[in-house]
Amino acid sequence: MLNLDKELKGKSALVTGSSRGIGAAMVKALAMAGANVAVHSVGPSEAGEAVRKECASLGVKTCSLHGDLGEKDVPTQLLDACAEALGAVDILVLNASIQFRREWCDWHTEEAETMLRVNVRASAEMMTQVLPQMQKAGWGRVVTIGSVQQNVPNPAMAVYAATKCAQLSMAKSFALQVAADGVTINNLAPGVIQTDRNVEALADESYRQKIAGLIPSRSFGIPEDCTGALLMLCSEAGRYITGADIAIDGGMGLGSH
Repeated sequence: MLNLDKELKGKSALVTGSSRGIGAAMVKALAMAGANVAVHSVGPSEAGEAVRKECASLGVKTCSLHGDLGEKDVPTQLLDACAEALGAVDILVLNASIQFRREWCDWHTEEAETMLRVNVRASAEMMTQVLPQMQKAGWGRVVTIGSVQQNVPNPAMAVYAATKCAQLSMAKSFALQVAADGVTINNLAPGVIQTDRNVEALADESYRQKIAGLIPSRSFGIPEDCTGALLMLCSEAGRYITGADIAIDGGMGLGSH
């Protein structure tokens, strides 16, 4: 039975990119379930501090972490700082990512390398560093945040979509290696969620209607739509689920209808 009231009490959770959008909704949901949480952003911000304070008001321990995941050593520094403030990381949610919109024929090497560093390399480094301690503890949860673009890549974001496919492949591979140790690794693949990242694009009414027409539910998601699956995977209700890729996209990944 899924009963999340304080089920994660005493667990330490780090959600990358959690000062706004999907990450903010996720870190607040984990705090509501009793987890001590680390709110991460590239640099200090009023939005991030507001999220941290909201989590702290729920009676859990909190901390703010800052750093650009595209920079060398930042993944390690974030894990070390979280462990120092809250204890060893029990729950790692790899939400932070970066995307550049470019048509396939307008290739920019530097942008592609930045996406690979943040979306793939940083995820690999954080997982490989946190998994051994989870194995030793006999319990751990890692959730990678992918994208509907794993299945239906946006023509203007081919490289971004490819990085999400790579991250999913890693999650499945690592899940196979640590399943016997009480550690699960799963991927959530959101569709079109109404966040800051999508505001500009969806402000164009014709584009908005076009994209809505590609979604079987004919609606866009909100960040909180991503929290139910996250909490299920991080709780004991999800203990027998690993290596899964769960779509949160109103059916968009099924193809056009």
